[in-house]
Amino acid sequence: MSGAGAITGEKGSSTTKTPADFLKSIRGRPVVVKLNSGVDYRGILACLDGYMNIAMEQTEEYVNGQLKNKYGDAFIRGNNVLYISTSKRTLAEGA
Repeated sequence: MSGAGAITGEKGSSTTKTPADFLKSIRGRPVVVKLNSGVDYRGILACLDGYMNIAMEQTEEYVNGQLKNKYGDAFIRGNNVLYISTSKRTLAEGA
């Protein structure tokens, strides 16, 4: 029986990425953190732990898509996090 977790069709892609792998790969990169309240925080992911507690740098707070505040460093308690996403690059940034 061949590997049940293998992805077929692409050569050398038999490994699967876990959420933990994704989180390790985005450390130090721009992210968007969406809270249960609907507020977005955008900045550089400094670190996170197993409880999804997040430390960010160069953080901006967005409410209803409007920039409300800028913070140097921010700490977000994990139980407030709905999701973490990598930032979408704008055309000006060369996407």
